[in-house]
This record gives sequence, C-alpha cells and structure tokens, in this order.
Amino acid sequence: MAQFFSVHPQNPQLRLLKQAAQLIRAGGLVAIPTDSSYALVAPLDDKHAAESLRRLRGVDERHHLTVLCRDLAEIGQFAHVDNKQYRLLKAATPGPWTFILEATREVPRRLSHPSRKTIGIRVPDHPIALCLLEEIGSPLLSSTLIPAGEEDPMNEPVEIRERYEHDLAAVVDGGACAREPTTVVDLTGAEPVVLRRGRGDPAALGLTA
Repeated sequence: MAQFFSVHPQNPQLRLLKQAAQLIRAGGLVAIPTDSSYALVAPLDDKHAAESLRRLRGVDERHHLTVLCRDLAEIGQFAHVDNKQYRLLKAATPGPWTFILEATREVPRRLSHPSRKTIGIRVPDHPIALCLLEEIGSPLLSSTLIPAGEEDPMNEPVEIRERYEHDLAAVVDGGACAREPTTVVDLTGAEPVVLRRGRGDPAALGLTA
C-alpha cells in the first residue's frame, strides 16, 4: 500500500522527503506536487521503474517522458542546447514548461523517443519538487499524472492514493496544484513549436500557441 506523506507546500519537512527519496531510490513510483499538476516520478536509471511509469500512464515508448532537473546546469547532461535554446530555457525555468530537445548519449535509449532521439526536459518551480530533487541528488524521470485513457491530471492526493494504492510507493501530499499540465515546446527545429498549451503562457516567451 502506498505510503502517504503530508508535506508543507512552502516549507517541506526534510525528514518526510528523505523517506520519499528512499522509496524512489529503491525503484518506487511516487506522486508529487509540482507548479503545474501532480506528477509521477521514478529513478532515471531504473528500467523497471520506467516501464511501470509507462504502464500506469497507459503510454508507449513514443510518448516523451520528462527528465526533471534541479536547474539549467543539469540540462546539459541530457540534452544538446545551443545559445538560442539556452536563452529561451533561461527565461522559462524554473516554471511550468517541458522542452523537447535532442538527447545526448548519456540518455538511455529506452528513455528517448525511438525514432527522433529526443527527450523532454523540465525544471519545476515548486518547493517540494525542488527539495526532493536536491535530496535525491540527481534528476528524476517524470510524467504528468494523467490516468490512462483520460485527459485531465489528478489533483487530489487522497484520491491518487486510493486509485493507485497498489501501484505507487508513496504519495506526497502538498495540497492542491494548478491542475494544468505543463506547456510543451519543441526546440528541435529551426523555430520553437508549441505542442501542448498548458499552464505556461507561450506569449511570455514570445511564442504563439
């Protein structure tokens, strides 16, 4: 049964996040709040955890999973970023955005898009998510918590636990989120392309949806 951690959204209790981090390191899926909606996170280097995440979401290998990073410095490990892309990332992060970038060789093949060799990258702007990343000490694999076959992300921690009590290692309750997915921007072409309009306003970055 999934453990349940009630964590203050602005001043997270480190002892509770340490417990959640231990479960993630052991390969467990954990639901956490972000600045857009609740997300599922898993260790980046655990093949079985990635398969469990895709199975729970009901998506295949063509669906971009996201590398959740602490800051811009970590992005360079997993994605090729030129000067133009870097300026856009710097203006948008941290925030409710997911950027599709060309994956580096450090990204396991199973995590990148099978034909395009691209990866989703995100730096969240939420104290709980950032503190958990800091405690883990490395990026996490993530995906918006949208149930298989549905369109809207889940937002109520108790409902998440009840629905996935046998699938998740834990739910980190940080209260209600915005209940909007991230805005997804593809940066692999000559010009940025907004693939999904979410909480991030494309106009704030000079983009059109």
